[in-house]
Amino acid sequence: MLIRTGLRAAIPAAVLGALLVGCSAATTTNGPGGDVPYVDPSVAEAAADEAEASLMPTPSPTPTLIVQEDPAAPELVRDAFAGLQATYQDGCAPGGANCAYFLGRVNDELDRLDRSMKADKKGPGHFEEPIAWVGTLRTALDGDDSTPNLEKHRSELLGTRDRINTWMQGHPDDYR
Repeated sequence: MLIRTGLRAAIPAAVLGALLVGCSAATTTNGPGGDVPYVDPSVAEAAADEAEASLMPTPSPTPTLIVQEDPAAPELVRDAFAGLQATYQDGCAPGGANCAYFLGRVNDELDRLDRSMKADKKGPGHFEEPIAWVGTLRTALDGDDSTPNLEKHRSELLGTRDRINTWMQGHPDDYR
């Protein structure tokens, strides 16, 4: 039994030793054995870089992102209009608890859009009608943006928002 155990351990050791001797027979100081051609490492690196560069996919074109250059300037019309459109996700019943917030927000969004249209590179003449509608609303509000006054002029406030939304839908180049 002792002999069998010794043989079981000796056989793998002998096989491993034979393999190590076979591998150690190829001894060179300049790289692999004589049957493998020598390639200068700088040439191999250049070839690898060239192959990697040719395998890189061409990036897909990305959409043009319009970024406002001067953060102190009025918002882009597109961004201000998006804010106005967002007011359609909210609302309130006359005298309701949310009306102070909602009507104030619509008023603020109309102000933002008005300022952005006046400052747009197309010029205020391009936005003549919406600017006039906001001007009429400002005259009606008479500088009073308190909740009671906004409630009093609720139909003018929401009507101006709706007219501007309809006008802008007919001018998609101004908000896309």
